[in-house]
Amino acid sequence: MSQDMAVFKGGVAVITGAGSGIGEGLARLAAKQGMRVVLADVAMERTERVAQEIRAGGTDVLVVHTDVAEPEALDRLAAITHETFGDVTLLVNNAGIETLGYVWELPAALWEKTLNININGVIHGVRAFAPGMLASGKRAWIANTSSIGGLGIMPIQTSYVLSKHAVLSFSECLYLEMQMKRAPIHVSAILPGPVATRIFEDSKTAEDPMNANHGQIMHNMLASEGISGDEAAERILPQIAAGKFWVSTHPEVTREFANNRASHLSNLADPALPAELLAGMGLG
Repeated sequence: MSQDMAVFKGGVAVITGAGSGIGEGLARLAAKQGMRVVLADVAMERTERVAQEIRAGGTDVLVVHTDVAEPEALDRLAAITHETFGDVTLLVNNAGIETLGYVWELPAALWEKTLNININGVIHGVRAFAPGMLASGKRAWIANTSSIGGLGIMPIQTSYVLSKHAVLSFSECLYLEMQMKRAPIHVSAILPGPVATRIFEDSKTAEDPMNANHGQIMHNMLASEGISGDEAAERILPQIAAGKFWVSTHPEVTREFANNRASHLSNLADPALPAELLAGMGLG
């Protein structure tokens, strides 16, 4: 255990979207740091498998079926967690879905589902847990999973990208609010780069063939270039422990995205895609 990570020993970690990908990796790593872990997800079969593997290492694990799109489900998660394990040390609002399609083709119900999970799931996760974390007076950490997509723009993935922009700005404001309260709660925004998760495998896609093609391009890119969820967690958790706001799996990529976004805004440039991406989408 690194010196930074030692701050988590004996604490309680709550992770949404813990049944696969980055959430699964963070749950495993938190357990290795001596934390009791709460795994929240809707995919119970996958999540129970993760829990069994973690329990085999001697860690106390609680699995709670949680649809983060429902605020009352997050209230229930907070209540069960406190009743079972007490004060929360680390909250990672990680659950999210990918939705592909032109903005006018996605059904209203799919828009609502995507935004409720990706944005409101983070907001209500904080709303449900922060009061107890503040009341404890103990040092604690809140980390919200945005994306390097929160520093860029991308057609077809509009619902996902705008949700990650929202999570980033929410996290920045939350950071300032904790400063105003002089609270011992560190806030981090996680901006993963290429990580080989199930996000495109599980994505909801509108009928236009362009959507499926774009999804396949992105899936193949993650499969060939993406790091594993476990490796992502190994990069993410030490940065959270150190109190960093900007948490990246690929720092150079994140900085490139940030610089590009800053240049785009400072020049009031028209939206545009790189030529190589256009070619990959058959538009070059």
